[in-house]
Amino acid sequence: MKRTYLFLAVALASAASAATVASAQSSLPAAHSSRAATVQLRHTSLGSILVSGSGRTLYEFTKDRDNKNSCVAISGCSTVWPSLKASGRPTAGAGVKASLLSTSDGQITYAGHPLYTYTGDSGPGATSYVGVKAFGGAWYALNASGGAVK
Repeated sequence: MKRTYLFLAVALASAASAATVASAQSSLPAAHSSRAATVQLRHTSLGSILVSGSGRTLYEFTKDRDNKNSCVAISGCSTVWPSLKASGRPTAGAGVKASLLSTSDGQITYAGHPLYTYTGDSGPGATSYVGVKAFGGAWYALNASGGAVK
């Protein structure tokens, strides 16, 4: 009888713990992902910049090196600056150079820069966060050549 109660208590504790973890994970913003993501160009007050298929500004993080996402290793960074991910080959929109578009571990890169969105952007084409310094680096938009737009 005592073993049954002990087993039941352990099972209930495990279920509660799993529910807590699942609840916490569901409250985190998901990385922006799709099967075949499209990277496009959009004209803004800063010039033409790369945007996601939904028109959101795409950013590079100056702390990244060699196509590697360094944001993911910094506490809280990926919550604010989610990486742009795709399970398939990303598509280049008009004006975007397909030869510069790639993926690294599911994250879309452009000219070797992992691409990110910003959760605080006010809407498609927003540029007020271009040049922000956070998490040990700066966040810039990219142009069609893969250069930083500051």
